[in-house]
Amino acid sequence: MIDARTPRPDRTATNQAPPLVGHNVVTADAALVEALTRHGSADVVASLEGLGAEAGTEEAREHGMLANEHGPVLKPYDRWGNRVDEVTFHPSWHWLMDRAVDHGLQGAPWESDDPNAHLRRAAGFYAWSQTEPGHGCPISMTYAAIPALRADDAIAKEWGPLLAATRYDPGVRSRADKVGALAGMGMTEKQGGSDVRTNVTRAVPTGDHGWYTLHGHKWFTSAPMNDVFLVLAQTEGGVTCFVVPRVLEDGTRNQLDVVRLKDKLGNRSNASSELEFDGTLAQRLGDEGRGVRTIIEMVAATRLDCVLGSAALMRHSLAEASWHVAHRSAFGGLLVDKPLMQNVVADLAVETEAATAIAMRLAAAVDRPHDPHEAALRRIALPLAKFWVCKRTPAMVAEALECLGGNGYVEESGLPLMFRESPLNSIWEGSGNVNALDVLRALSREPEVLEAWITEVGAARGGDARLDRAVDDTLALLGDTDGLEVGARRLAGHMAACLQGSLLVRHAPAEVADAFCSSRLPGSYSGTFGTLTTGGLRSIVDRATPTVD
Repeated sequence: MIDARTPRPDRTATNQAPPLVGHNVVTADAALVEALTRHGSADVVASLEGLGAEAGTEEAREHGMLANEHGPVLKPYDRWGNRVDEVTFHPSWHWLMDRAVDHGLQGAPWESDDPNAHLRRAAGFYAWSQTEPGHGCPISMTYAAIPALRADDAIAKEWGPLLAATRYDPGVRSRADKVGALAGMGMTEKQGGSDVRTNVTRAVPTGDHGWYTLHGHKWFTSAPMNDVFLVLAQTEGGVTCFVVPRVLEDGTRNQLDVVRLKDKLGNRSNASSELEFDGTLAQRLGDEGRGVRTIIEMVAATRLDCVLGSAALMRHSLAEASWHVAHRSAFGGLLVDKPLMQNVVADLAVETEAATAIAMRLAAAVDRPHDPHEAALRRIALPLAKFWVCKRTPAMVAEALECLGGNGYVEESGLPLMFRESPLNSIWEGSGNVNALDVLRALSREPEVLEAWITEVGAARGGDARLDRAVDDTLALLGDTDGLEVGARRLAGHMAACLQGSLLVRHAPAEVADAFCSSRLPGSYSGTFGTLTTGGLRSIVDRATPTVD
């Protein structure tokens, strides 16, 4: 018989890693700091320290979890039966959005004279996305809308300053009553998806110069509570781009029906919707029939954010994995001291550093739009990085989750949220096939892009013989003209890996570059993580593990 007075066993858990809070998401990331200093300056890093500190707080972590636990809700009608088509969000969503806008992660760089404005914003987006990835969608679309709006000076002057304003001002009101605005876009339709030239939404001129009414639907429009949308529709001249305000100048709501919110695998904090247009007023942006070309700048900017978002998921997952193994003991010692675990985490760190390096290199190119090399490199490297980095993310996040074992499989760890999010950026703004084929299109139509790639990877020529061979082998693939399309993914992967290798050979610690070149270049990839054969694994792990102030 058990004596009730017997002390109960200790209920305090032991051998559990403490929560990863209290670290600076920016300054604790050596690869990020070095890239920012390299492409910008130490002042860029310093300007992001406040953002990085807030992103690493327990409060930010809690808001990120709550925004996903309590997702958006569609409210088609108000209590009196009026059609309102509004979406309500949990307060944590607004907390995250308010700080993202306050830090200028939406349109602020386009109105700035800072020579490193886009690099600074990219690093901030990368760091702040680690609080919660879903709210990055409306932030990204707003950032991307501004260069597209510049196809019409008058429209750009109307909307640009509001979209660049660092004031979060949610709510369905006219532009005149706003101190800040957000943008969205609606390109795809249910019958065509990425093949937007098959769109059936019609645009009919109203007789008022530049204004049309839209009639049709959009299959995937994220953030339907945003203030203005860029959409594609058919005119007599072909596919054309339009600006659709949520509220008209006289304060009345535009005829825009939110049919339903998508029930998605991940990205649950963000509202993605199906829209129907029936007399929706829209202003033409650019010439009729030039819609794809008009909106292409928006696509380019959102593709960059897809790379940044995937790199952020990698970094966040790596931080959790490296933090866990540094504090968890098993089989007689800390996990981080076990050679095979060192191999796995070091491999994850190499993958993450390569993604961070190429993302920041691309962001730096945006700051130099008039440099021919930078413009050509951006044209070819964006689809390369979008294809490769985003495609690598799900496997990388899954491996990081496995480092935590069963602890990583439960929602409280945050890793399941990241795993559900991990395929998203490979699908958004063109799937893997679309981006691989875009690489072929650029190579065939714009000879300067191949020269830019050769120049960039050639900057590391002689630094590593394996990289030199990989570059030569990749160039040889271009000679197989009959097999280019069927081999487009192979070519894109090789070109992206060579570009990453060049950056690491030139700029990363020797052990990181050596590990990458021995495991990632054409002919060397084993297909799984934790198979590095080089030395210096512990130093790679230590470099990647966050420190708490």
